[in-house]
Amino acid sequence: MSHGHGHGHGHGVEQAPVRTRPPATGAPTAPGVGAVIGWVNGRPIPREPLDRRVAELRDGPLSAALPVPGSSEDRQLARWLTQVILTEVLCEDEALRLGLPPVEGPALDRLAAVELGSINASAYNGSPWVKALFEHVPAEVPAAWLARSATPAGEVAEVRHRLYAERPAAWSAEELESLGEIALATLPAAVAEALAGQPYGTLAQVKDALGWHVAVALPASGQAGVPDEGLEEAARRRAFARWLDGLRAERVELVPGLEHPGDPRQPDNHHKH
Repeated sequence: MSHGHGHGHGHGVEQAPVRTRPPATGAPTAPGVGAVIGWVNGRPIPREPLDRRVAELRDGPLSAALPVPGSSEDRQLARWLTQVILTEVLCEDEALRLGLPPVEGPALDRLAAVELGSINASAYNGSPWVKALFEHVPAEVPAAWLARSATPAGEVAEVRHRLYAERPAAWSAEELESLGEIALATLPAAVAEALAGQPYGTLAQVKDALGWHVAVALPASGQAGVPDEGLEEAARRRAFARWLDGLRAERVELVPGLEHPGDPRQPDNHHKH
């Protein structure tokens, strides 16, 4: 699933404040704000929330699993957190513009988070404004998803999956977590394509912006497939992710060094271990 690169130059920023660019070795800044991580609707977003979240992670229970400070992976983590923060700000702006009230609710389950994408899912879990927009954006279930009796073999399957930060040296189906019986079309595109080209029970591995996916598809039990409600929610997540991609491209401008982690133009995207 694409997350958009957010390079929306020239769209909706005509009223933006003057932007000052320091030398290439310095951090991008804005007058009266200082260091920034980007602009949302032309408004500079300070770097302080990013630094605070990184510090909270390094002081938290997952600190041992975090990358070494200053490493390529550490820079990718900062890029990822930047996208989450800017997505939260963007959604709050848009929800307020539309007059939507904040929406509280439970965190996404694992399948929903995979379908929505890690950046969108983290923003959804952390912001009532993202949840409000999710409820607001309409979605229609593709007709092909509803014709379950005519679904070709392999499109609905029991999927087991796990995401690794680095390419695993070895893996087995026992290490993977079940996502249940789902339509392959609801998975991130790279994973769906890798599974669609494999016989049932064959482990597939593929890398995208989130990391290394290892997955396997097994035959669905009988012809139960996915409940209609599950298909509707999957379609809603797909529609919301695409809508949010478009909004980011139009309203968000990123700064050098904090590009989307999956952007092929940034140097750490092709880091070799």
